[in-house]
This record gives sequence, structure tokens and C-alpha cells, in this order.
Amino acid sequence: MSLTFHWFLPTNGDSRHVVVGGHGTPATVSSRDRPPTVAYLSQIARAAEDLGFVGALTPTGAWCEDAWLTTAMVSQNSERLKFLVAFRPGSVSPTLAAQMASTFQRQTGGRLLLNVVTGGESREQRAYGDFLDKDDRYRRTGEFLHIVRDLWQGKNVDLRGEHLRVEDAKLSRVPDPVPEVYFGGSSPIALEIAARYADVYLTWGEPPAQVAGKTARIGDLAARHGRTLRFGIRLHVITRDTAEQAWAEAGRLLDGFDSATVRSVQEGLARSESEGQRRMLALHGGSREGLEIHPNLWAGIGLVRGGAGTALVGSHDEVAERIKEYHALGIDEFVLSGYPHLEEAYWFGEGVLPRLAAQGLWRHPGGKPDTLRAEAPFAY
Repeated sequence: MSLTFHWFLPTNGDSRHVVVGGHGTPATVSSRDRPPTVAYLSQIARAAEDLGFVGALTPTGAWCEDAWLTTAMVSQNSERLKFLVAFRPGSVSPTLAAQMASTFQRQTGGRLLLNVVTGGESREQRAYGDFLDKDDRYRRTGEFLHIVRDLWQGKNVDLRGEHLRVEDAKLSRVPDPVPEVYFGGSSPIALEIAARYADVYLTWGEPPAQVAGKTARIGDLAARHGRTLRFGIRLHVITRDTAEQAWAEAGRLLDGFDSATVRSVQEGLARSESEGQRRMLALHGGSREGLEIHPNLWAGIGLVRGGAGTALVGSHDEVAERIKEYHALGIDEFVLSGYPHLEEAYWFGEGVLPRLAAQGLWRHPGGKPDTLRAEAPFAY
């Protein structure tokens, strides 16, 4: 089985520095040197497509552009790349969401993947008119996905749930293919909902031992429901021809984090209700010291960015070895990103993917030959 790699569309802006904020904390305008225009995002999408990434994740929240609208526009400037669209079930009715997904599939030739984000921050949810607490949000997500999946199968749906109610709901045209559902969350109720409804369970980039424990729990829960999930991991990446070059780049990014920004972001993230965010914060404790928490796994990004806060850092061979280590734990899909996203896509796509191809672990989804590059694609 070929490993699957996805890239990231920075719909909150891109930069040669880490774009600060997210996950309940405000993004810093000054670090978004490249605005998230359709032209620039399309440039990243075309590069990812050419390099062999299957899809591209787009985030959701008040800090970035709307994922549905943005990907619909960018899709018209790409041919094969799929779009892993993050959305929050509390913001749209399940019948409308099922219809939107069906339309997206027809208009893009089946290039939609769905990343269901229940919403870990009550303060941000209330800004969108959602006043449920975290556990109730997850229960509503379960009802939402139950309705959507039945609609995609062409069923008439009547449901009077705890949080959602529909009567005689039906789609005039079902999506073909049915979009796969990606789902993340580390709390007990999140794992339960994922086990029942997800196709792919996503975890943030924790050290392998922690990832193994989490995937074992979710795998057991899914088995109780007679289901089998695939597993994916969300990471940043800094890969270069040599380890020294890669760690120098990590150091350059770290040097750009001023103490006031780190303190402000950490104070904001400490208020998060997200269990996954709590686990991310525990990896570095707000300190600049000891950030390599596992060989080639660097927690520096999480000092100033909410959500995914770790990066694979090293030579192309070292990064390939870490990917193989996660794959040995059952991780088959990798959702990656790097600053800036255009250049880092080339570093990874031309440096790491051919090495994995040479070992029979990856093949280009577009059928292109996989060759090792001889030189770095960009000069810094």
C-alpha cells in the first residue's frame, strides 16, 4: 500500500516565518507576508499536485478564509489535487452540508475530502452562535454525521435527536464518490464519535509512543462498532540536503519568536478546552529548551502556533526514516506543511518522496517518475 501525503493551503496567509496564532488565539498580521489570494493558493495547489501530494488541507475558523469558498475557487486552477476541507458541523445544517458536498464532488470530479472539526473553543463557537458545551458539541457531531452519511446513501432521513432534527430529508443527487470523513480529537467522547463515523482518524504530531497509544484506543473502539479506520498524522516539516541545514532553518524560525509573542500565545492556548491542544502544550511547556522531543521531532512551532505544533526536522533521509517509524505504528496518511508552503512543498516533494518511492513505500498518484533531485530547488 502506497503512503498518502497531503499538503496544506495557508488560507490565513503565508510567510518565511511561522504565521502566529490559531486555535482560539488571533493570527498576527505582520507575519503574513503573502496574502492568501486565490492566485497564490493556486500556485501552491499546482505545485503540490505536480509533486505527488494527493490532497491539501484547508483550516477553519475566524482566523482564516472560509474553506468551502476558497477551495471551490482554487479547484478550478488544478486538475487532480483533492481538498481536505475543514468545517464545523454546528455552523450548517446536515442536509445542506450533504448537498454542498455532493455539489462539490460533481463540479470537481470527485476531489472533496471532509475534515470534521467539532470545535474545541467555546468562546470562538459562541461568536458563531453556537452555545453548546464541548461534550454536547461532540454529541451533535455524531447526530450530524449519522444524518449526512444516510443522505449520501440515498436514504430518506427522519431524525429527532438530542440536538438535531430533520424530517423527510433527501438528496436529489448523491455524491459520487462519497467523500471520506477525516476526524481528529483526543478526549474520550471525541474518540468515541470518531470510532463510529470517521474513515480516517487524524492525530497531531506527538512522539511515536503517544501516537501508538492513541491509535490503539481508537482502533479498539472502532472494532466494537464493527469498523476499521485508517490513521493519519498532522505535522510540519523542515527537510534539507543535510541535517545541519535543516536545523539551521529551525533555528532561524525560532529566532523569529520574540518573548512577548510566545508569552501571549501560550497564555491564550493555556485557556483552550481542547485535550489535543493540552497535549501539544505539554510537549514543550512554553520553554525554548529541549524542543527536540524525539529524534527529528521538534516542538518549536507550538510556541507560537495553536493546533499542530511539531515538525519533522532533518536531512531527507532522516525525515524519511521518521515517516517510516510512524508508518510502522499504522499511520498511512501524512498531512504536512511548512513555511513558506510553496518552497517547503518542493523541499519535501523533491527530497523525501523519491526516497520513499525507492523503498517501495510511495508512488506518484499521477503516474510520474520518481527521481531523486540533485540540488535544492530554491536558494535562500
